[in-house]
Amino acid sequence: MSFSFRDTLLPVVTLALLTSQANAAPKSPVPPPSAGAKVTELAKGLDHPWSLAFLPDNQGALITERSGQLRQWKPDGGLSAPLKGVPRVWVSGQAGLWDVRLSPDFASNRRVYLTFAHPGEKGEPHAALGYGTLSADNKTLNNFKVVFIQKLALQSGINLGGRMAFDEKGNIFLSTGDNNQRINAQHMNQLQGKILRLTPEGGVPQDNPFVHDKNAKPQIWTYGNRNPQGLAINPWSGKLWETEHGPRGGDEVNLPQAGKNYGWPLATFGINYSGQPIPEAKGTTLAGAEDPIYYWEISPALSGMAFYNAQKFPQWKNSLFVGALAGKSLIRLTLDGDKVTHEERLLGDRKERIREVQVGGDGFVYVLTDESDGKLLKVAPQS
Repeated sequence: MSFSFRDTLLPVVTLALLTSQANAAPKSPVPPPSAGAKVTELAKGLDHPWSLAFLPDNQGALITERSGQLRQWKPDGGLSAPLKGVPRVWVSGQAGLWDVRLSPDFASNRRVYLTFAHPGEKGEPHAALGYGTLSADNKTLNNFKVVFIQKLALQSGINLGGRMAFDEKGNIFLSTGDNNQRINAQHMNQLQGKILRLTPEGGVPQDNPFVHDKNAKPQIWTYGNRNPQGLAINPWSGKLWETEHGPRGGDEVNLPQAGKNYGWPLATFGINYSGQPIPEAKGTTLAGAEDPIYYWEISPALSGMAFYNAQKFPQWKNSLFVGALAGKSLIRLTLDGDKVTHEERLLGDRKERIREVQVGGDGFVYVLTDESDGKLLKVAPQS
């Protein structure tokens, strides 16, 4: 059976749901015309940039390129040469170098965490997490250490997850995709299609939900996730939020809670790339599984996400920004507690795939475009 992966699906096709729309989760409406945004192009020439982490003291940001480079962008100096000491990565499809995050204790330990496709001793790739110590001149990651390697080996370079977020204890939430092995997302003895929770050294926190379950991997925080491409902690509630690629349709916003099942592939609002139903799907809901708080029938292809908690632009308060790849836009979701009340699409006129979203200390929104000539953009409201 031939199909195209939705990370590169263009154009997006109007979908038919598998079952009636009885699910309580609100779906995305057709967004109204947007007032637009002011955009400043800060850097270009990046090779499919994936992630962005701001450095302290106005030193700019670290940027990953999927092909394996880590660069520093400086406000007064542009892009640096690739940093030394970055691990070798396996590059295929969506696989390569993914997320970059600074340790919560970066001021004292200068740790930089990376997620990536690890090539393995025999060439077999695995999703991995590690960290190195950033040199004082920001040119080298010293003593890089791989602290977690996902088993089984990756079967292909699709549906890989790879996002990180730190909780209030300094533990790491790490997303893993199903790697197109759908039912593995429901298998508790495997780590595909999950959100994991790890210690800063890659170990297992003893308050994880399945630590004492001999039939489950102790790293698991949630299961039944297809391809979680965005993770962020809500600054107002402290809860973990997640954005997730559906198949053809069925992109979701979820609130991943310890030990909960998020349904994939037994429950989905999407269909297969062939146009046929997902073989394992029982419908849009599943007894004992959590519904998304918001979903899309037509896939934007969700990626990075960031909450807007700055004072700079009051009209953006209580917003969640999400990158859209196939949708080629920056999505702004207005929030009321844990509910999405409004959706706006920005940057659609640029027709660029938005991979990463972060809010800078200056209150502007920064995005990376996932292109062979990828860009770093600074975004502000139109008025």
